[in-house]
Amino acid sequence: MTYQLYNRTGSGGFAVESALVLAGAPFELVDLGSKPGTPLPDEFRKTNPWGQVPTLILPDGSTMTECAAILIHLAACFPEKNLAPLPGSSEHAAFLRWTIFSSVNVYESILRRGYPFRFTSDPEAIEATQTAAIVRLSEAVAVLEDTIVAGPFLLGPSLSVADPYIAMLFLWSRVKIETPRLTALADGVRQHPIVGPVWRRHFGDR
Repeated sequence: MTYQLYNRTGSGGFAVESALVLAGAPFELVDLGSKPGTPLPDEFRKTNPWGQVPTLILPDGSTMTECAAILIHLAACFPEKNLAPLPGSSEHAAFLRWTIFSSVNVYESILRRGYPFRFTSDPEAIEATQTAAIVRLSEAVAVLEDTIVAGPFLLGPSLSVADPYIAMLFLWSRVKIETPRLTALADGVRQHPIVGPVWRRHFGDR
């Protein structure tokens, strides 16, 4: 039973790859061989009609997309690996809340800043779209920063699959606000004995 992960170096599949490695799950990494921000091969749309990575082929041959959904699914598939808190607990509710928050608000703002043409058909609104995205991104990152109380990770001392995801988004955010807690979270991900090597392969020393 092997997973197949379609991604490209430096893209969002870092978080999914981290989850698979943490789970000890057998998987094949299919590197699409292009840089983030450049078009993916047209042939890839046969695998994912939306044409985005990461795309995960499950052992039964079905396809999963959407990074946050994949992380939640993998945590449920490997409960013995403690990739997320126990379902039904208040800690699991927080895990779900902030994983989805990061996807809907942080990731969305990053995409709106980088790809404003996807969010407006008015060429004169491109700059305003980017400016609004930057403001919203800073606000969302500030909310995450205030959420981390115990640290160093989102939910306390133990790393969950939400942490590589949040660390990746924090790297991409480039916000100009004070974020000591998120900085500590990202440092913990970089230094993690299992996830750290995956981080360095995708993002180097950043």
